[in-house]
Amino acid sequence: MSRIGKLPITLPAGVAVTIGDDNVITLKGPKGELSQPVSGNMKIELNDGVLTIERPDDEKESRSLHGLYRSLLNNMVIGVSEGFRKELELVGVGYRVSNNGQLLELSLGYTHSIFLQLPNEIKVETKMERNKNPLIILESCDKQLLGQVCAKIRSFRKPEPYKGKGVRFVGEQVRRKSGKTASK
Repeated sequence: MSRIGKLPITLPAGVAVTIGDDNVITLKGPKGELSQPVSGNMKIELNDGVLTIERPDDEKESRSLHGLYRSLLNNMVIGVSEGFRKELELVGVGYRVSNNGQLLELSLGYTHSIFLQLPNEIKVETKMERNKNPLIILESCDKQLLGQVCAKIRSFRKPEPYKGKGVRFVGEQVRRKSGKTASK
């Protein structure tokens, strides 16, 4: 039904692709290096800076793997050429964040501070400005790893619906609920 899997992936300048003998694809670019093993029955070709993926038959499993690997490889190409960036903000009185290298220190209203050691593939920057919510800016070439780290940071204090306090993505809308007094 979807025609996205059939779209070829055009490689920008500065991105090098190597296809291993056991279908491991490695991409190198200005932002980093990523590799992805691909199912053995998928056929991957590189012609004139265009990467194409073909499936052997039209069975359901082959169709789903075709779209999956095309999406993963496209995200890898974008990651090694441009990179991915996510911004989290801490909404709440007394919420603070600081980093010392790859060690992130979060103060989220608990009796203790939360320390999180980030992987080396992720670049972190924190901003604390007066009268603004603290920001955590994460950058990486690996979209999957970046999403996992953001989900881990967010899980420490999810946004709650009554006051809207917690860790949320910049621009995220939190549905607010009225408290008990609104029903009287």
